[in-house]
Amino acid sequence: MNASLAKPETVPAPSAVADEPLYFPADASRLFAWLHWHPGQSSDTGLVICKPFGYEGLCAHRSLRVFAQTAAASGIPTLCFDYAGTGDSMDIDLGSDQIEAWCDDVVSAVAELRQRTRVNRVCLLGFRLGALLASLATHRTNVDALILAAPILNARSYLRELRMSQSMATSARHGDRGALARQASTTGTGTSGNVMEVAGYHLSAKTVASMEKIDLTALGAPRVSRLLVIDRSGVPAARAWTESVAATGLQAEYVSLSGFVEMMLTPPHFTRIPTDIVAYVEKWLVRFAALSSPSTPRSSGAPPGSGRSADVLHLPGDEAGVAALNERPIRFGPEGLLFGIVTEPRRGGPRNGAVVLLNAGADPHACVGRMYVSLARHWARRGYCVLRMDLAGLGDSDARAGQPPNEVFPPTALEDVAAAVELMRDLYGARDITLAGLCSGAYHSLRAAVAGLSVNRVLMINPQNYFWKAGRTISELRVDEVVQSAGMYHRRVWSAAAWRRLFSGQTTLLRILRVYVSRVDMAFESCYREVARACRVRVAEDLGRELEDVTARGVVLSFFFARGEPGIELLKMQAGSSLRRLGDRCKVHIIDGADHTFSHSASRAILEPLLCEALLSGRTGTPTHEGV
Repeated sequence: MNASLAKPETVPAPSAVADEPLYFPADASRLFAWLHWHPGQSSDTGLVICKPFGYEGLCAHRSLRVFAQTAAASGIPTLCFDYAGTGDSMDIDLGSDQIEAWCDDVVSAVAELRQRTRVNRVCLLGFRLGALLASLATHRTNVDALILAAPILNARSYLRELRMSQSMATSARHGDRGALARQASTTGTGTSGNVMEVAGYHLSAKTVASMEKIDLTALGAPRVSRLLVIDRSGVPAARAWTESVAATGLQAEYVSLSGFVEMMLTPPHFTRIPTDIVAYVEKWLVRFAALSSPSTPRSSGAPPGSGRSADVLHLPGDEAGVAALNERPIRFGPEGLLFGIVTEPRRGGPRNGAVVLLNAGADPHACVGRMYVSLARHWARRGYCVLRMDLAGLGDSDARAGQPPNEVFPPTALEDVAAAVELMRDLYGARDITLAGLCSGAYHSLRAAVAGLSVNRVLMINPQNYFWKAGRTISELRVDEVVQSAGMYHRRVWSAAAWRRLFSGQTTLLRILRVYVSRVDMAFESCYREVARACRVRVAEDLGRELEDVTARGVVLSFFFARGEPGIELLKMQAGSSLRRLGDRCKVHIIDGADHTFSHSASRAILEPLLCEALLSGRTGTPTHEGV
């Protein structure tokens, strides 16, 4: 993930804010949430944050945490939760109406906040689809105020937007009509009975059908006393609607602010906190909280969180023999700054070892499309304790002192991984330990094994680089682009379209020559390392020698690549003949039709059984292999 080298951003967390991970009931499900509160809570008003859907929610994760902590620092307790079937919550039946279920989840979250904090008044803060859900929820429960950020007013238009973005992503990934046909076969229109899949996130046919009919402009004003609408700067999509509901007598305020693109439409490793929006929301909330009538004092009761123990999620089994599981949030490492979710077999079941899943880029521990959640729950049913963790400064882990947040290659990553391995050994008695991860998670897994961490196997999905030096900038990390570009030009040398681009000036001979010169330089380095290995001379950044040393200690290595990934060619050039000598101790799997994050279910259905097979390899007495 080359682009992860964005300029470091320092966003200090509000002091004295308590962050409590928890599970709470919602209908037949249980949802994961963070309760943020200040020990000296002074407000009678609480806040519930309703997340955006899918990839937007993934990108917005760290910003939403800042919104919650900022409100809590002002004395307003805040609950930020995952809807059913998203994040760390229980799965949802993909045949259900998710909009209906998620609206009920919002209602349950409001009740949970009131129960835990004893606040009398609640404000909902919703982003994009979360703003739509918050608006709908005001017709189902007693809510006092509503903040809608870049709200979806017409769900049908939003569906068109999702279809277009997915079609563009599929076209760019495959570049052929067959791929588009495969995508169409898994994308429902709301009447076909198929599931709509967008960047690894799913909407059921019932959901799509329901959304086709939702138009906030036709539902009347939300049932609240105060309304704040925040549009994207230069995109006044909700101005007219805000004015129309204000005409009904609702005290509504409209403002247009910058920061949405950087917050939720930018990849997580580039995302920026929308400081203007955070500050505006905080001031608005403080003013609203101050309106609390003295005649209705804050209800007396226990401090937030007390008397509501819900630190374990029980995932039941079924009649088909699927085993029951437990999940629990856990803090570990120095001063408990690291956070993760452990998925473990129920007591009495087999314990085959432990797996530690590391962040993919700056994605939080659920990963794109909940890939890590799916893997963790499946592997736990095979007898493994699985920790999906956030490195320091990523996801829900705090940054180390003096270190900026959101660093994809932090200098202390090895210490974090070592703390996770120690946790699984000490708390769960694991002796067979696997490290696994996508992209930078693959990199950190390999680096930990090379550094001598006591692990048994490493599962690496689409690593894009194998060496990293502190202080590097994106302009200096060009090697993978060179490899990919050289392969691209080699394939296109007989392409008429490529020649037309050359003669039309869209590319230049100088650029092509520069790529090939760099490629020759890399080939020379590869030959140099081969000679050094043959002469038993150790040289710097010798991937082949490192792989040989790691496997000599009995560690089994497995690489999993989407075809066309630059990491494939880079592995061949930097590891050289060592790959052939290692044989079954270092396997390389290449999967067709996948993107970098395996976001499409068809490619993930191929990847996950391969990962499962690699995890179970070398063990005795384990169950027969199954697809995930």
